[in-house]
Amino acid sequence: MNKFDAHILVVDDDNGIRELVKKYLLENNFLITTANSAEDAKEKISIIKFDLIVLDIMMPGKSGLEFTSENKDNINTPIILLTAKGESNERVEGLEVGADDYLPKPFAPKELVLRIKNILNKTKSKNIKRIIEFDNVKIDLNKLLIIQNKKEFKINNTEKTILEKMINAPGQTFSRESISKIINLKKERSIDVIITRLRKKIEINPKNPKYLQTIRGSGYVLWIE
Repeated sequence: MNKFDAHILVVDDDNGIRELVKKYLLENNFLITTANSAEDAKEKISIIKFDLIVLDIMMPGKSGLEFTSENKDNINTPIILLTAKGESNERVEGLEVGADDYLPKPFAPKELVLRIKNILNKTKSKNIKRIIEFDNVKIDLNKLLIIQNKKEFKINNTEKTILEKMINAPGQTFSRESISKIINLKKERSIDVIITRLRKKIEINPKNPKYLQTIRGSGYVLWIE
């Protein structure tokens, strides 16, 4: 068994925040590597496979949003974004480009640890191998992949968690409230963003969905049978 629970990359241009997060996570049995920019982070992920990335949005050069958008599909690593307090647009955009969670600054280190453990537990506890095929769609939850008409789309861990629930309960309607509990996210607009993103990967015509449908006043349902 490894000495550390997971290897985490902390990316922030603020040395004080970077070292504070590193210190606290080390105390909680995580192995930590740090980077001071998106460019520095990209170099490190090219040689090390991390279990999770904690990433500041506002950095000189490339922002955390740009880094996530450019690299998320290639690394298949959960990302937690650190955002400025009240910047809801950045949080929504972060989810749109594939981030798994966000945490507004200033934050309690204990909350960061809990969010990290929550994501890692979701990632590690999925032992059931699931590959689902219907019509011209194939969903491979193990590879975090959707293949639609021979086109491949990566999914993140948040999308995977939602799909796992829906796939195991085809035809069941999931309210926004129930989905928010599943992925620990309370903003309804953010739920809608994630569903819209999934539709673009599953549906031939996302604006007129055949499989991932909206039940007005109730929520969302996945029809795969």
